[in-house]
Amino acid sequence: MHKFGPRRIREESVMLRTINPSTGALPFQSLMVADLGDVNVNLYNLQDSCRLIHEAYQKIVAAGCVPLTLGGDHTITYPILQAMAKKHGPVGLLHVDAHTDTADKALGEKIYHGTPFRRCVEEKLLDCKRVVQIGIRGSSTTVDPYRYSRNQGFRVVLAEDCWMKSLVPLMAEVRQQMGGKPMYISFDIDGLDPAYAPGTGTPEIAGLTPSQALEIIRGCQGLNVVGCDLVEVSPPYDPFGNTALLAANLLFEMLCVLPKVRVV
Repeated sequence: MHKFGPRRIREESVMLRTINPSTGALPFQSLMVADLGDVNVNLYNLQDSCRLIHEAYQKIVAAGCVPLTLGGDHTITYPILQAMAKKHGPVGLLHVDAHTDTADKALGEKIYHGTPFRRCVEEKLLDCKRVVQIGIRGSSTTVDPYRYSRNQGFRVVLAEDCWMKSLVPLMAEVRQQMGGKPMYISFDIDGLDPAYAPGTGTPEIAGLTPSQALEIIRGCQGLNVVGCDLVEVSPPYDPFGNTALLAANLLFEMLCVLPKVRVV
């Protein structure tokens, strides 16, 4: 049901205006912003969909575009990062999520929404010293589900280490770690608590708050952000549209921290 995510985010985005008074960002006065429509995926073949996404994003980044992607299933980040790494070399990654998405396979399949970042590591798409995963939590099938991530050199910030805290100090550390090299933001809406974002397929209790999500994204101001995505929005689980509204606002905030955006 994630296929309805982008459409609903677009619908809720009509509530957005053009200026961010909190940060002073003027994205629409600074950049040419366009909705390029949907990538034409193959609904019956995940591997072919990845090929189509990769090809589409190669053209997008070749044109000098910085893509902000609405999703949908988290699998899409893998072919997007293939295109990103082809242009920029291995990129840093700020990954907000309840799950590390570094499994090897499920039901024998190596490509699904729980494996994208393992595939990215295997293909050397990530600069592993500059990967941070924030909001990680939930029950597991193993005692140490974060071992793979940490063995690659990722920084894993558990949700419980964020409870009742401002994440501004964390983001100061993240900015230092990312430096001036290219980095990508991948934001799974289930990183947020299901009280705020119930419209997702794998909700986990005791997650991040919307204000913490804003601190994370606004903390990327000044970084060399080469692309972003907001994924795993599944509207049928949230008939009120709050999840998609939140997603639209988080995408606006990502737009506001892109490198060429003027701040007053």
